[in-house]
Amino acid sequence: MLPDDKADRHLQQRLLAAGVTTSEDEPLAAWKKLRQSEGNRATILDLYRIVAVRRGVQPQELPPSERLALAHAALPSIWPGFEVTEGSNRDDPMELAEYDSAWQDTFRRWRLLIARALGSVVRRIDHIGSTSVPGLLAKPTVDIQVSVSDVSDEDAYVPALATIGLQLRSRDDLHRYFRPFAGQPREVHVHVCAAGSAWEREHLLFRDYLRAHPEARDAYADAKREALEVWSDDRLAYTEAKAEVILAILDAAQRDNGDECG
Repeated sequence: MLPDDKADRHLQQRLLAAGVTTSEDEPLAAWKKLRQSEGNRATILDLYRIVAVRRGVQPQELPPSERLALAHAALPSIWPGFEVTEGSNRDDPMELAEYDSAWQDTFRRWRLLIARALGSVVRRIDHIGSTSVPGLLAKPTVDIQVSVSDVSDEDAYVPALATIGLQLRSRDDLHRYFRPFAGQPREVHVHVCAAGSAWEREHLLFRDYLRAHPEARDAYADAKREALEVWSDDRLAYTEAKAEVILAILDAAQRDNGDECG
């Protein structure tokens, strides 16, 4: 992670390379040009920094409500079709924990609940994310990927998942994201995607590479610690702060698997 002054200068260089006139372009428009130029290497944190530089503050000093509004304005460019569902807000503190083998038990328990609720709709159920990697520091929330034939057919799975306590939080063109209803323990996140999709495959590839490469696992853990130190009050920013490391690991995983990197 670059020091703030170097990060500011680096961002200005990237914006110039993307053809952005910072004195003229509105922040979101400037960020969208950067995103168009750099793809997924341009993150929401870059948008925060564009706004913060013009104001003479650091990105983490922007009010949380303003950061949230900026993030929600940017997310459709990151995840086409993104929208949150009304009444799905919850505010939970964020923490990291050392690896706990009990997370495997949590996954098995929820896998059974999900399989029973969805029946023949489900094609496969996988434990993904950091809790699926032995030895990796993680938020103590188990990520589960559920693959279905048609992710757009929400009637086939949204009501059924609600019966076991999972609320649809957001949707986009690639997947649907569920978490327990407010007031229930946040022990699981469920991601519904299309069977055979790039979304499904990349999450499994990333998990398997971390399991097989301790040096990558440890680099990812370091990125988590750094991100939490700055962004403990902003879950989206915490995720985005790890983007550079995640992309590097995914590139390595694709090369290791004999794929072309994208």
